[in-house]
Amino acid sequence: MSIFEYNGSALVAMVGKNCFAIASDRRLGVQLQTVATDFQRIYKIHDKLFIGLSGLATDSQTLYQRLVFRHKLYQLREERDMKPETFASLVSAILYEKRFGPYFCQPVIAGLGDEDKPFICTMDSIGAKELAKDFVVAGTASESLYGACESMFKPDMEAEELFETISQALLSSVDRDCLSGWGGHVYLVTPTEVTEKILKGRMD
Repeated sequence: MSIFEYNGSALVAMVGKNCFAIASDRRLGVQLQTVATDFQRIYKIHDKLFIGLSGLATDSQTLYQRLVFRHKLYQLREERDMKPETFASLVSAILYEKRFGPYFCQPVIAGLGDEDKPFICTMDSIGAKELAKDFVVAGTASESLYGACESMFKPDMEAEELFETISQALLSSVDRDCLSGWGGHVYLVTPTEVTEKILKGRMD
């Protein structure tokens, strides 16, 4: 078993019309044994920028702490929040810095940039970015997430439809992966508000 699969995870981000959603499962396991069913994988950087970290849970938490530290330094120096594109470059640089002993994480970054244009991207454990205009996935359930998102995604969805689509994609995908599941955690971000919802899924 790969070290990326040790704790199990499922992450997906999707864009809509001037909005985006980012969702994850809630299971923390040690291989096939479930340890917690309320684990947080998605972290808020500021009101219009979120990062989801799949992979090894300990590395995810360490990386998140470093990112918060760097973002606070940026806020002090620049007196503004970081743009999503800038933040993606920061994450990429921090990961590449540790390329010979990497953080075993695959981040998913989602944010609203200039003129509330949604930005999503993912990268591997050494910071090679993959930008997308529709959706990005990561974690042990990524293969089934690709299939579900590919069939359900439509361009320019309104916020409510986007929430419904990402929720259905997540729940149907984690049912096909034994290392992720136990419900879902969805953030829906529009220019004016952030909605956080907990999904109930199969408890096995």
